[in-house]
Amino acid sequence: MTQSQLEKYLWGAATYLRGHIDAGDYKQYIFPLLFFKRISDVYDEEYAAALALSDGDLEYAAFEENHRFQIPKGSHWNDVREQTVNVGVALQDAMREIEKANPETLFGIFGDASWTNKDRLSDETLLNLMEHYSQHKLNMANVPDDQLGNGYEYLIKQFADDSGHTAAEFYTNRTVVRLMTLMMDPQPGESVYDPTCGSGGLLLNCALQLKANGQEYRSLKLYGQEINLITSAIARMNMFMHGIEEFQIVRGDTLSAPGLLYNDELRQFNVILANPPYSIKAWDRKAFESDPYGRNLWGTPPQGCADYAFQQHIQKSLDPQNGRSISLWPHGILFRDSEATMRRAMIEQDVVECVIGLGPNLFYNSPMEACLLVTNNHKRPEQQGKVLFINAVKKVRQDKNIAFLEEAHIQTIFQAYKSYRDIPDLARVVDTEEIEANNGKLAINLYVQPEKEDTGETLTFEQTLHNWEESSKALKNSMENLFATLV
Repeated sequence: MTQSQLEKYLWGAATYLRGHIDAGDYKQYIFPLLFFKRISDVYDEEYAAALALSDGDLEYAAFEENHRFQIPKGSHWNDVREQTVNVGVALQDAMREIEKANPETLFGIFGDASWTNKDRLSDETLLNLMEHYSQHKLNMANVPDDQLGNGYEYLIKQFADDSGHTAAEFYTNRTVVRLMTLMMDPQPGESVYDPTCGSGGLLLNCALQLKANGQEYRSLKLYGQEINLITSAIARMNMFMHGIEEFQIVRGDTLSAPGLLYNDELRQFNVILANPPYSIKAWDRKAFESDPYGRNLWGTPPQGCADYAFQQHIQKSLDPQNGRSISLWPHGILFRDSEATMRRAMIEQDVVECVIGLGPNLFYNSPMEACLLVTNNHKRPEQQGKVLFINAVKKVRQDKNIAFLEEAHIQTIFQAYKSYRDIPDLARVVDTEEIEANNGKLAINLYVQPEKEDTGETLTFEQTLHNWEESSKALKNSMENLFATLV
């Protein structure tokens, strides 16, 4: 299959679910089914290869050492496919048996979908789903990791587009992900962490960037935490589908129960990339006041906005020697008065390396403008006591209700970040003293104005004032005429 044929085939299963369940719930069923089919077909492929190698030794072909994942007897895709009644029960039992047979890698990976609820999914619907995915072998020879991984990413985007308001839970704009990964530049052997990893796109992109550059991506250590059960399972499946094996993704609330610890302290990482949920109100502020992990470095955020709780978690999780982070936020984190004390403490610590203003509509179903906050525990000597501001609000392309960064936009922003110098109408390096004089506000328009339209002429103040007065008169006359017409 070509990539487009594979994507059409994978997405085709959704047609059997329409009218039975909400679009936002498709992922709970299609992703586990797809993963079940993949590991069953790969098991058969491994079995056939071991059989050929051993001149038909059936016992040898079944050895655990010959298989990436174990599939217990009676729990293979083909076993379930033979069922004609109570298909949901058979599916659920097979998935649970596979999880139990692979406790270190697959425990909980199939999620908690209600396969046995015939009011939602009848035997006929489940059989149609299974027959759809039975049309093609999803083994390594027919569909390599790269191709299936791209198809899986396509499905994630389709679910994001189809499910509307739930999209932000597991999908970050992929063009922004590319920019963030370029800026962080993870290296082979480094550890990379996403505290709110969703479907794992930020983590995965780090490995894929190294792979595309011909570097050793398998030595990259990927870590993530995700509060939603099905989304954390999707992230783990996403890694396996792309052929990534060295990773650890835990489920849980990052603020109240961080799951990646070392000697009862927060584990520390070389690189952190994050798109945390913004401005959440339902969090345990009281516990954060006396956080056992010391994450209240700069203070305790207000109850109505946990943004700086996540940002302090990120900072506390960075390697003190060479840790660097990039996080995607709404602009409010840069100037809100309720967080001024924490923001000033962050600036005084001199960990803020760069602030980038991005254009609107980069968040799903939200016209807000996003920003990137970059911190670094090992700023270069020429960066110390300074912050780079990049106003890239116009470096964006609008496409219906969602925007994205073109490659030219990404490269412009990335080169401005790498050069760390003043660029007219785009970037400016600012001393922290100037920021402190602005009450610690990091609002980008305080330091660099957006690119202006080139009209070919320069107006004096008097000309500008005259034009404003004339336009005001024209507006007044227009309104008077409108009211007269209405009367």
